[in-house]
Amino acid sequence: METAPAKTLQKRQVIFLAILLLLWEAGSEAVRYSMPEETESGSFVATLAKDLGLRVGELATRGARIHYKGNKQLLQLDVTTGNLLLYEKLDREVLCGATDPCILHFQLLLENPVQFFQADLQLTDINDHSPEFLEREMLLKIPENVQTGTVFPLKIAQDSDIGSNTIQNYTISPNSHFHVVTHNRGDGRKYPELVLDKPLDREEGPELILTLTALDSGAPPRSGTTAVRIEVVDINDNAPEFLQSVYEVQIPENSPLNSLVVAVSARDLDEGTNGNVAYALFQGDEATQPFVIDEITGEIRLKRALDFEATRYYNVEIAATDGGGLSGKCTVVIEVVDVNDNVPELTMSTLTSSTPENSPETVVAVFSVSDPDSGDNGRMVCSIQNDLPFLLKPTFKNFYTLVTERPLDRESRAEYNVTITVTDMGTPRLKTQHNITVLVSDVNDNAPAFTQTSYTLSVRENNSPALHFGSVRATDRDAGANAQVTYSLLPPLDAHVPLASLVSINPDNGHLFALRSLDYEALRAFEFRVGAADRGSPALSSQALVRVLVVDDNDNAPFVLYPLQNASAPCTELVPRAAEAGYLVTKVVAVDGDSGQNAWLSYQLLKATEPGLFGVWAHNGEVRTARLLSERDAAKHRLLVLVKDNGEPPLSASVTLHVLLVDGFSQPYLPAPEAEAADAAPAAPLTVYLVVALASVSSLFVFSVLVFVAVRLCWRGRAASVGRCSVPEGHFPGHLVDVSGTGTLSQSYQYEVCLTGGSGLNEFKFLKPILPNLPTQGAGEEIEENANFRNSSGFS
Repeated sequence: METAPAKTLQKRQVIFLAILLLLWEAGSEAVRYSMPEETESGSFVATLAKDLGLRVGELATRGARIHYKGNKQLLQLDVTTGNLLLYEKLDREVLCGATDPCILHFQLLLENPVQFFQADLQLTDINDHSPEFLEREMLLKIPENVQTGTVFPLKIAQDSDIGSNTIQNYTISPNSHFHVVTHNRGDGRKYPELVLDKPLDREEGPELILTLTALDSGAPPRSGTTAVRIEVVDINDNAPEFLQSVYEVQIPENSPLNSLVVAVSARDLDEGTNGNVAYALFQGDEATQPFVIDEITGEIRLKRALDFEATRYYNVEIAATDGGGLSGKCTVVIEVVDVNDNVPELTMSTLTSSTPENSPETVVAVFSVSDPDSGDNGRMVCSIQNDLPFLLKPTFKNFYTLVTERPLDRESRAEYNVTITVTDMGTPRLKTQHNITVLVSDVNDNAPAFTQTSYTLSVRENNSPALHFGSVRATDRDAGANAQVTYSLLPPLDAHVPLASLVSINPDNGHLFALRSLDYEALRAFEFRVGAADRGSPALSSQALVRVLVVDDNDNAPFVLYPLQNASAPCTELVPRAAEAGYLVTKVVAVDGDSGQNAWLSYQLLKATEPGLFGVWAHNGEVRTARLLSERDAAKHRLLVLVKDNGEPPLSASVTLHVLLVDGFSQPYLPAPEAEAADAAPAAPLTVYLVVALASVSSLFVFSVLVFVAVRLCWRGRAASVGRCSVPEGHFPGHLVDVSGTGTLSQSYQYEVCLTGGSGLNEFKFLKPILPNLPTQGAGEEIEENANFRNSSGFS
């Protein structure tokens, strides 16, 4: 702590310095400088040493320094040059505030010796501050019925500058209701007032926002603004008024229930309860209209489904009432917009049950189409499948006809399934389909066709009458009566064939029947034509050829032509005792009326007087000696030969041969003289027998010729000819020969038996077989066969 004497000494020094300063200021005249505020630090203020009459070097030697009250350093002295400089940027408003003029007092202190100089620095104001309102917005509440000329005071703005740089005037943003007046206060400041020029209407403008501007006169001038919000206080002088007197709105017919149709809005320029509006449907439209309105928001919503096809427009009256009882009205015109919600409809007017074939452009159906939708939703397109022979032709309005494009052919296709598709042009496209079945009626345009152009049928002979032996069949591609085929026998081409007595045909099914028993030997085959006709109009027909082959049956036993068995006297064959083995005694000639294997004949020796002496060739019936004859062999021999065919079952015939062995043809066998008397008695009967035999042979020959001619003409030349021991010169008739070549009767052999006379004795002359006039080759083969026969042992 400092001592009391020290404190006393310090106080004394301070008092002394203050007294010196006062005396200096009183006794000397101050030097004054001026410069604008906000000058940059280090700026030159004045040449202080020169102004005070001091030398530059003296400032440094005497310890010169600048002193400012409060020891705040605002200025600085350059002791080397004697210039006074700004130590920092000076702000007049901070240093002096509102004081005008703003003078800063400072001293130059010389310490050795002590000397003081007084100096002043005046800071001149620059317009570096803009006018500024303390509030960003001023609120005024003015009733709408206030009279014009009424003055409303406004708050002033602040400006730190002075003089002309401070606020000089107030302005208001242009408007039709107010203007501002600037007044001077007693302290020199100016204040603004707002004056009403035009009555206010809250309904026109419930609020006004104006801009108040404060302006100074600096260079450049500065300004400041604030907002003046004027609220117009309402009175109930306006009825609710809709924004639109008529609302026009469109709504799709498929809108869901409770969907928003439109929101109406009524404006009441009043406020409070005077401006509260309630909405309602006018004159009780709630019951008839499919709409409901929210009384607060004015939203009209859908309460029932809409149908464009039923009602397209609605006119709805809406009333808006405020709290004071005033009301307004508007009309809402609601147009129901069609959506494609109806499929096209097809109504069939005419549909033919059937369409005849071969008839082009025949009307099959007549129909109409409709769609209750509108615009593209109601425009329709009709179509059918592309692969059908039909066309759709539009006729009157929405009527169409379905016609055939080309002649139809029922036989190719008897039925068509036509799908008529009706499509509208809406989005999305809807369609309906109608199926109809078109039946093609038959026209008799196809003749019956036999399954074969010719038929070959067979029937076994000896059939029972009315035997079904085959069928013909014809088909007709038509239908109904046009396809019902009737069969008939056509007149035969050969008038000699008694067709009506041979065959009949079932007219319904074409079955063929043999009317009588057929005989293969009489009729082996015959042909006839069969006709098939339909029952159309006109009737169409066709024909086919039927060939009937009669199949042979083994119904004929072999018939022996030689030797004849029904003669009154048997035929005796003479064989010389000198005959060698294989000597041809005779030949059994037989025929069979059958054919094929039924006519294949075989020969067999069943019984002989002396077995082993004679043999029969199995295939041709030749009877030959099997060995040399001897004197011990009996003179008379009886041979039983069996002739059998190859049928099933086999049929047969037998023939008895009488063979007489003689010593030679030059001296025929005569009874011994001692026996001549005994044999005289039988000689006369023997002559009688020979005469009868000759007459019989002649009669049979004539009869055979007649039969041959008759059969040749009528039944193609086959007749039976018989002979006894004498056969006429020439060939056997052709009808005795097997046609098929398989019979056993050969034309290679002919026999001649003659009765000799002139000796007075009964003698027989046996001649060798006479060969016919055949080709050389055939004759050679026959001769060779005979030679072979002699050398063979093929007997039975």
